[in-house]
Parts: sequence; C-alpha cells; structure tokens
Amino acid sequence: MERTIPLLSAVPYLRAYAGQTFVIKLGGELLQDDEIRARVARDVAVLHRLNIGVVAVHGGGPQLDELTGRLGLEVERVAGRRVTSPAILEAAKMVFRGQLSLDLVSSLIRQGEQAVGLSGVDGGLVQASRRPEALVTNDDGERVTVDYGEVGDVTSVDPTVVRAVLSAGAIPVVSPLGADADGRVLNVNADTVAAEIALAMGAAKLVLLSRIPGILADPDDLDSMLHWTDLAQLDELARQGNLRGGMRPKVAAVRRALAGGVPRVHIIDGRRDGALLEEVFTTDGCGTLVVPAADGAPAEPLPASPKGK
Repeated sequence: MERTIPLLSAVPYLRAYAGQTFVIKLGGELLQDDEIRARVARDVAVLHRLNIGVVAVHGGGPQLDELTGRLGLEVERVAGRRVTSPAILEAAKMVFRGQLSLDLVSSLIRQGEQAVGLSGVDGGLVQASRRPEALVTNDDGERVTVDYGEVGDVTSVDPTVVRAVLSAGAIPVVSPLGADADGRVLNVNADTVAAEIALAMGAAKLVLLSRIPGILADPDDLDSMLHWTDLAQLDELARQGNLRGGMRPKVAAVRRALAGGVPRVHIIDGRRDGALLEEVFTTDGCGTLVVPAADGAPAEPLPASPKGK
C-alpha cells in the first residue's frame, strides 16, 4: 500500500539534509523482486532530486547462493559471514558486478536518473586484505577456527571515483568487491563496504535496507523491534546472545559507522512500500534508528525526541 508524507512535516528534514550525503545499502533479497527494486529505486531517485547525494551499495547473498547451488558449490557461513572459495569468488564477480549492478542501474534509469555501476575494485575505491584464519564464536556459542577463504577486510577507502560520479549528477551503485595491494579481488561484506564508504564520504546517514523490520530485542519475535537504540544497548543484546546470523555483521557495520563519526544509522524493511522516505522524512519512521549514545545524539533542527531523525 502506497504511503504519502505530508509536505509540511517533511520541510525540517528537507532543510537539514539538502546538500548532505546518504549511503544506502540494499540487501540482495530486495533486488530479487522487480517490483520491490523499482519501488526502492523510485525512493532513491526522490532523495537525489531533493539535492541529497546518494551512494547505493548492494548485496547479493541470495543470488550468489542460487548460482553456486546450480554450480554444485557448497554454501558455508560462520557467524553470519560467507566462506568464499576461489570458485565462489568467480561466481560473486559475475553476480555482483554483472547481474545485480546492471539491474539496479537499469531501475534507476527507469526513474529518470543517471546511475553508474562500480565495484570496490574500480578506481581503488575499496582496498582490502585477505582475512586471516580466526577463532570465531558461532551461533551455537562454540569457538571454532575459520578460514574464510577469498574474503577481504577493508583496510582503506578512497572515495575519489564516487565523488566524481556524484559531481557529474549521477548515482554511484557499488558492488561489494575489493582488491588488495596486488590487485587481487576479494569478496567483502556489503554492510561493511557501506559503512566504510559512509565514513570516507562523511555521510549524514547510513541506511541499511533488508527484509527485517529493524533490530529485534528478541530475534524470535518480530513485534520486539526497537524503534531506536544506541551502542550500549547493542552491546547488551550481543551479550544476551540476541544478535544472530546475518544480524551480527550488520550490527558490526553499524558500530563501525557510529564509532567512526556517522551521526545516525537506520535499519529498515526495504520491502515496505515507501519505507526509505518514511524513515528519513518523518519523526516516527518505520525501522530502527541507532545513535552513538542515548544522551549524546547529534543535534538536528527537528523535534526534540529520541526518535527524531
């Protein structure tokens, strides 16, 4: 069901964010559905026309799982992170930089926008190093040694190519691949890529769109969504074991962004029609707003409320 936002209530937000940069990460599950992808592209286009610089970063886990399944390759994840063999990396290159980048760029073009597909390899955008073997606590609470294979940890981000695309009036669409100092391509978690680009760009917001309504206090109860939270409460949820599977790298990206200086991070259900605009331009929003600390949220010219966006 389409939602509308009263213009007058949106005016303070329009004033606050004109000329700012948002980094918006789209989960791969949102790109599977043509209608959902078109709706998200519409909302991204609206932000862009309101003089907000938008950098789109996309994932592609479900599509990569589908392709590797057809190829007979085993899918393995530990603590929500994919183990990437050389064969799976080759599949990731095809899916991320090929199919999904083109699909999202095409959807933005249909909205009347210019968009440019990039990967983290292009222009030296995302420099990474191959993740070493690590001792990891899995979702069952067991400590296991994991070799993640061709997976990269971000070492630095050079946003020059992204700034050039934005300066040309276009929307950069970034695929989650990076390269080491020797040009070796590595698979990088898309939430991590989005967080690091947000930091490098001095973004006003990082918005993570996925198929969950937000952060759940109880992962087994969809009605337990937190409308707003801070880093201290995230630490408590982790201590209680209530951050599981794919939520673990997502929350790690949230922590990284907030600790590094991004003022606000939002996690919302991208399947919900108009969710992106509702979250950005209304006080109540529709997902989870995360700030560094409850008593130290950055000031904005908005109503005084912990949920004030």
